[in-house]
Amino acid sequence: MKIPAAKADSFSKSPDSIIKAILVYGPDEGLVLERSQNLLHTVVEDAQDPFRVVSLDNDILKKEPSLISDEAAAISMMGGRRVIRIRSASDGLAQTFSDYFSDPVGDALIIVEGGDLPGRSKLRKVFETENLAAAIACYKDDEKSLPGLIRQTIEKEGFSLSNDALGFLVANLGTDRRLTRRELQKLCLYKGINSSLISLDDAQACIGDTATLTLDDLAIAVGTGNIQKLEKTLLRAQQENQNAITILRAVTRHFQRLHLTAGLVTQGIPMDKAVSTLRPPLFWKVADPFKAQARKWSPAALAKSLGMLLETEASCKKTGAPAETLCARTLLEITANAPTRRRS
Repeated sequence: MKIPAAKADSFSKSPDSIIKAILVYGPDEGLVLERSQNLLHTVVEDAQDPFRVVSLDNDILKKEPSLISDEAAAISMMGGRRVIRIRSASDGLAQTFSDYFSDPVGDALIIVEGGDLPGRSKLRKVFETENLAAAIACYKDDEKSLPGLIRQTIEKEGFSLSNDALGFLVANLGTDRRLTRRELQKLCLYKGINSSLISLDDAQACIGDTATLTLDDLAIAVGTGNIQKLEKTLLRAQQENQNAITILRAVTRHFQRLHLTAGLVTQGIPMDKAVSTLRPPLFWKVADPFKAQARKWSPAALAKSLGMLLETEASCKKTGAPAETLCARTLLEITANAPTRRRS
């Protein structure tokens, strides 16, 4: 069966008892690991228990597919249900599992961890269609899923979160679940036990995710008209596994804030006062270049660029064209036409 995204976390903590094997896959390796650990702990408390947890290699299984049935039927020397864990699973195991489900043995829970398997994946198809199997997709967190994850993690540690701090964290944390939780745990340790409320100042003082800094640098490069810096930061963002939609939204947020600020300035409001209205406040690192851009860009030019960014995001979702190419082309066009660009 195919587990809906909204039920993925709860299912990983309490899977249906009839399920014998579960495929956990997707581009977010941290989330794959987290949900695999959740599943394992529904059967075995200690993930390192040598009597009840066994790991099988993908390549060995392709050579000896009978190992799955042999291990599933094996009985723990110390008693209790066993877990079979398979890492880096590929489509080469599709037939192996198809054969296993035709004649399943034993009561072991089989946890299969895969990478970013495409929709046409044979392994996915087996786990999504078999009654005794389940498939859980693990996609990177975005602006819709991040707020809930952040609040859940912070509140579990006994803290509460101001709205400004939440907005800052959503805008400044990356898309990998494992790294996000690590940053939030660091924030809680930083806060200590003096107060239960985490403020915007606390978040700004502690969070310094490199992926976020890359997106900040990229957005500034576009607004400044610095093509060379755009190319460098865009490559770095892609190497950090930032997808085209995430990149476009980071630049869109920057231009929306520029548009608001530039609009206030045209109404006669001083720049510093206009900037002070932004929530969350500007990070100190980008304050000066942001103000310089707000002085040069007109509201009309910013509105045009925002339209291009939104259209490109829609095209990335609806057309068959490579999203990375569409994203890069739009960012390059906006950067090349920026009024702040230095022209020789």
